[in-house]
Amino acid sequence: MSDTITANLVDLDLSADTKEAASRALAERMVAQGRVTDLEGFLADVAAREAQMPTGLDGGIGIPHCRSTHVTEPTLAFGRSAAGIDFGAPDGPADLVFLIAAPAGADDAHLTLLSALARRLMNTEFTDALRAATDADHAAALIRGEETAAGGAETASGDTGADGDGTDSAATAPDDSAATAPDDSVAAPAAASAGAATGPTAPAGGRPFRIVAVTSCPTGIAHTYMAAESLENAGREAGVEIVVETQGSAGFTRLDPAVIAAADGVVLAHDVPVRDKQRFAGKPTVDTGVKAAVNRPAALIAEVRDKAARGETTAAAPASTPVERAGADGEGYGTRLRRWLMSGVSYMVPFVAAGGLLIALGFAIGGYEINEAPSVMDHFVWTQAHSWGALLFQIGGVAFGFLVPVLAGYIAYGMADRPGLVPGFVGGAISLTINAGFLGGLAAGLIAGAVVLAIQKVNIPAALRGIMPVVVIPLISSAVVGFLMFVVIGKPIAEAQKGMTDWLNGLTGANAVLLGALLGLMMCLDLGGPVNKVAYTFATAGIAVADPGDSAMKVMAAVMAAGMVPPLAMALATTVRGRLFNRAERENGKAAWVLGASFISEGAIPFAAADPLRVIPASMAGGAVTGALSMAFGATLRAPHGGIFVVPLIGNPLLYLVAIAAGVGVTTALVIVLKGLRGSTDPAGPATGEDTAPAPAAGGAGTSRETVAAQPL
Repeated sequence: MSDTITANLVDLDLSADTKEAASRALAERMVAQGRVTDLEGFLADVAAREAQMPTGLDGGIGIPHCRSTHVTEPTLAFGRSAAGIDFGAPDGPADLVFLIAAPAGADDAHLTLLSALARRLMNTEFTDALRAATDADHAAALIRGEETAAGGAETASGDTGADGDGTDSAATAPDDSAATAPDDSVAAPAAASAGAATGPTAPAGGRPFRIVAVTSCPTGIAHTYMAAESLENAGREAGVEIVVETQGSAGFTRLDPAVIAAADGVVLAHDVPVRDKQRFAGKPTVDTGVKAAVNRPAALIAEVRDKAARGETTAAAPASTPVERAGADGEGYGTRLRRWLMSGVSYMVPFVAAGGLLIALGFAIGGYEINEAPSVMDHFVWTQAHSWGALLFQIGGVAFGFLVPVLAGYIAYGMADRPGLVPGFVGGAISLTINAGFLGGLAAGLIAGAVVLAIQKVNIPAALRGIMPVVVIPLISSAVVGFLMFVVIGKPIAEAQKGMTDWLNGLTGANAVLLGALLGLMMCLDLGGPVNKVAYTFATAGIAVADPGDSAMKVMAAVMAAGMVPPLAMALATTVRGRLFNRAERENGKAAWVLGASFISEGAIPFAAADPLRVIPASMAGGAVTGALSMAFGATLRAPHGGIFVVPLIGNPLLYLVAIAAGVGVTTALVIVLKGLRGSTDPAGPATGEDTAPAPAAGGAGTSRETVAAQPL
């Protein structure tokens, strides 16, 4: 870890009073060292991660973190606060703050070192030594592992807390039960677990109870490994043999099948899908979030032993799909259908953004007749802007050609995993061939997934199972999907697609304004959620053709304008009436300016999560106004993303900006009025609902460790 943190990245007198200010102070040190290239861009990535779920841990620790394209190399900055900073931990403010910055493509070796730090945070000797450090050099050396908590140098082996194979060594973890003792709420389960080693759940023959576990979190830099450390420590305390597979960013080594076969129980602690979950079928299993493994590992161990004693096992089933792995028990078909569709949309959107922006740039450089230019393979002049415009337009057109196949392919993938990709892509390509378009892609993806799932349920002789995923499933499923798309349902879907396109192109006057208002409401209802994505997908589907109609481009303009309103309005409201918002919200408001201007509706999520009954209705009202005005003004947009940065590519740009300003004004006014009716907040103190827990007493940070379930570490 020698190159991830230096004394220049340590602040032992961190004076920030909010998590945003703390992140900024530590990030400025990274910028000064050349580790971060764009301070504001990096902080926006940190804020986006923090908005999804708090990063505070029990015991006075905060670990703000993110992956970012603005990070040049894996970097760790450390700050120590005397007053404490609220990072959302249940037990109060954090006095130890670790800002982890990982590049978008961080290498495995550095991520392994960062994971080693995460596991060391479970050791109270380590955190106590950091609290007692008197200079930055000593603190940096402690974090790098060059000095022990007692102040001496590490052994000659240079142990960093990670084995050479990329997994952390359990031998380096402390065996002091106090270091990982859970809080009082789980003391009884812990005791029960410890005493159960000789109870009725102990396996025959006197051997210890054996558990295999998997831990994973979205970014995989910290929480994955902290959960593993917590489970291992609790297992030693309870006299249980436990082997953990950490599915982190540095990759993972699968558990030996023999170890899984010999296990008496399974613990799955994850916030992202567990890869190859079917390996654990037929065993007593506890399936939970990574938060539970960090906070109450002993209780999870006790729970899996109880299940083993009762003979409860998971059903042996075909390989689970990505959607099934992410779903909760008892999830309905409607929820699963939404997940399948969103799987396809999420993979399609990057193609939409890349292709749409390239086409828009082609028009901007080469003019609106660029779509009639000959192929650049036949005619390209290096010194002519028209040729460059044609090149960008034609590359964008190729990218757009993937939209429907990618949509269909990854809907099928969401249902049936990799075997669904081939028939899904084939069905999507056929949809383009027969002019069934976006609707055809949706149908093809669902049909392909269903066909593959049906084939997988057939009892196949053992001799043929090896060729099933490579030959049989792709052959049969592609043939069935192709037949259905060409002969049975393709033509009706194509007619429906044509009818929808004709209806859209025929919208004028009041009908167009009403559609704009409806789309504005949808964009602002859940701020990047499923309803928002439905409206966005409807708009992008309209422009995802070589020559979209004027009405389709008006719809795209209205959707993007409405999506910019909530974060911009929250930013404006925190500026003009800051006393109505707490300090954290005022800091979030600064980032919301950039997020809103970039058409990132999620910038308003922190405000909506804290006060949904006021923020969401106000946002919907402003979004409806903006969508309606954009349609009424006849603003058009060929690019599917970009916010104010593509205004030069917008038809009627001045009126378009007026529409956005009007919606922002409406939402801002409503939020201020509604919050004013609730009562104002003293600017010098915490806002209503802000955590006012006292800072931990000196030397009394506690010994329990908890992290809120993370969405992306």
